[in-house]
Amino acid sequence: MKRLYVSIVFSVLGSLFLFQWGLDKLVAEHVDIEENNELVLYKQLIEGFSQQLNNSSFLELEATAQQLSQQYQISLSLEKIESVALPSSLHSELAQHGGLLLASESESYILKQLKQHPSILIQLQVPSEPKQDKKFDVLLTAILYFGVCGIIILWLLPLTRRLYLLTSAAAKIGEGNLEVRVPSSKYSYIRRLENSFNRMATQIEKLVADNKILARSLSHDIRTPMSCLRFGVEAALDTNDIDKKNTYINRMEAELTRMEDMTTAFLEYAGMERKGFNLKLESVNLNEFIQTITGDFQSLANQYNLQLSCQLLDKDMNYTIDAHWCYQAIQNLVGNAMQYANNKVILSLSSTAKELIIAIEDDGPGIPTDKLDVIFNPFVKLDANRSREQGHFGLGLAISAKVMDWHNGKITACNSEQYSGACFTLTFPLK
Repeated sequence: MKRLYVSIVFSVLGSLFLFQWGLDKLVAEHVDIEENNELVLYKQLIEGFSQQLNNSSFLELEATAQQLSQQYQISLSLEKIESVALPSSLHSELAQHGGLLLASESESYILKQLKQHPSILIQLQVPSEPKQDKKFDVLLTAILYFGVCGIIILWLLPLTRRLYLLTSAAAKIGEGNLEVRVPSSKYSYIRRLENSFNRMATQIEKLVADNKILARSLSHDIRTPMSCLRFGVEAALDTNDIDKKNTYINRMEAELTRMEDMTTAFLEYAGMERKGFNLKLESVNLNEFIQTITGDFQSLANQYNLQLSCQLLDKDMNYTIDAHWCYQAIQNLVGNAMQYANNKVILSLSSTAKELIIAIEDDGPGIPTDKLDVIFNPFVKLDANRSREQGHFGLGLAISAKVMDWHNGKITACNSEQYSGACFTLTFPLK
């Protein structure tokens, strides 16, 4: 953070210095031009005075000079040429156009020799500019620079504080604390960066958690078929009966098939995160989409003697989704509902000003209240009768939850107030 402060402060101060230097140059040139124009004006003025005084007699010179001085509000006086000590080289310039400009420590003035009265000089005093207080100028400049530095530092404090929090959070995540997030603030200059960082941290936490669950579940569930395979191999080696050998081999083949199915399911779930970056988004008519799902499950509903129905929107509405994965997510929920429903399963489609809602309800036994928060975790099965030997690995709801994450939506579960069974709600944001 120190380097950020130093680089910005030096950049701003350097820019101010360059601008001030350039402006000083322009102002100095402008002042020189003004001074030259003012000097030309006074030289023209003394030429006019000399013409008037040349037309006056010697006795009238003093009175005419005083009259001109009062009339033009300037300091005009007459001097004898012998009273002015000048080098011989400058005497010739007294009679030139505009006279001779002289300056002392306290004042500047112009001398002009009268043509009709060569012994008399006109002395016109040139007003001098008031002296500027350089110490005061230095003080104002210092106040300017320190004020700019103070404003920059005040502006940088919120930014550097947010960057420090972001850096600290990234370091803690690197150390293994995946629950760290950058707290939100409405005064942050980098809110989008912080939100992106928090989303990334959440995805990393989910990915690591899923991998841990996957490794733990796979290592646990693979032990049983491995033990069965070892037992089958030993039994097949110990017996000489061909029929028994074939029986053991058939059992081992079945165990291998289950291991293969289980491994395939686990690996497919582990690779789903990568598939979320390659969604094929398309505009879908929602009423037609829900009707298609209902029609596809109608034959399965007939096998279970269930009534499968859907409630649609009053008018057609299009929404951009990945139709394949959303179909998969709803299919998992409908399949689960049919497993537990007594008589009916209902798909309903509704919308508000901000959300699109798809609900799947059944009239089954519902979900235990203490399990509502964990059913979307991978490899969680609420029904012990649905074993993995039958192809149930507890991934259906986890896949549905992941699909909703991809679509910036959410999935929730509760017990239906109307039908007393389970109610799964998919909520999509309306942009």
